[in-house]
Amino acid sequence: METIAFLPSPSSGEIHLGPIPLRGYALCIILGVFVAVWLGGRRWVKRGGQVGTVADVAVWAVPFGLLGGRLYHVVTDYQLYFGEGRNWVDAFRIWDGGLGIWGAVALGALGAWIGCRRRGIPLPAYADAVAPGIALAQALGRWGNWFNQELYGRPSELPWALEIAPAYRPADTPDVATYQPTFLYESLWCVAIALLVIWADRRFHLGHGRAFALYVAGYTVGRFWIEYLRVDDAHEVLGLRLNNWTSIVVFLAAVAYIVISHRRAPGREETVEPVENGEKEPTTDRTTVP
Repeated sequence: METIAFLPSPSSGEIHLGPIPLRGYALCIILGVFVAVWLGGRRWVKRGGQVGTVADVAVWAVPFGLLGGRLYHVVTDYQLYFGEGRNWVDAFRIWDGGLGIWGAVALGALGAWIGCRRRGIPLPAYADAVAPGIALAQALGRWGNWFNQELYGRPSELPWALEIAPAYRPADTPDVATYQPTFLYESLWCVAIALLVIWADRRFHLGHGRAFALYVAGYTVGRFWIEYLRVDDAHEVLGLRLNNWTSIVVFLAAVAYIVISHRRAPGREETVEPVENGEKEPTTDRTTVP
């Protein structure tokens, strides 16, 4: 059956800003970082922090996150870069796609910890402020997969199926033109998670890292079922893709953190950042934090 309606893929992975060519994948990441810093900055200030703090910490967190994301991807998909017929130099071609969210969060958190230490602020409070922004950054970043025509799902004839050019189709289905748009599913899921965290933060006054943990737990739920739709090569353990097992472990850890943290320190932090004279600035009205 021929698919009557479908989502087209871009004819090129580059966007030309006048005479300047820019990789669509890189543009999506840049826009995502901008949104995360902007929204995180607004939330931080409304929690009682200072203007510019989120951006200052992001100077450490973003490069660490990109490095961690790339390392995770290369390590877990090493067969794409090492071995017969492969060029290990391609492991450095980050603009061609390939960032693992788990590595990005892990090393990004390390970078954020360094930045927070330098500013004298608590990492959990910072993480709570930037959590919805990170989810929106992921939502934008997934459109980079659309530009690269990668990480799509199984063959599909749904009206919103994604058309893939012959050069990017799986070797076992070269004549199938349309596939599940998993990039779109994950992008929409991340937007939903961002809204969930903002709502829950307002409703339950989440603090001490619990808003960030909610984002992590929510994301892993969506990532688990989206992994089932993907057809790209992946390592499997006991019948599940590696990212499925990672999602299970990370989900349980995030939920455990929320429960334990709530018992030990309910509510929000009373202060989040020292002011210039060394005193603590109280947080604003908790009901107004977006």
